[in-house]
Amino acid sequence: MRRAAVVLSVLMLLGGCETTHEDLIARGYPPAFADGFDDGCSSGRQAAGAITGQFRKDVPRYLQDPRYAEGWSDGFRQCQAMRESEDRDAYRERHWDERERAWQQQKDRDAGRAYRSQ
Repeated sequence: MRRAAVVLSVLMLLGGCETTHEDLIARGYPPAFADGFDDGCSSGRQAAGAITGQFRKDVPRYLQDPRYAEGWSDGFRQCQAMRESEDRDAYRERHWDERERAWQQQKDRDAGRAYRSQ
């Protein structure tokens, strides 16, 4: 349930001005979790191939602070998955039109052949 709330928060922020960090704090998450989520999210986007974002991880804090570690892991997974999903959707949009056009042309050719042979 907690992770679902974080995902919802990330999605809601896409349209708003409030940062993810501020939103998490406002929703009652501890600052250490919010710090870890920000670092993990940036790292997840970078791992998924985004030009923006950089790998950020406060390793000593990650090893000593379970809340930071949980936030980092949640942020990494969610933002990596979101970026990969966006990339997949963009690829489908770009290439689906080509496939659709080719299918329509083939369908029209087949229909033409069927009508000519009658």
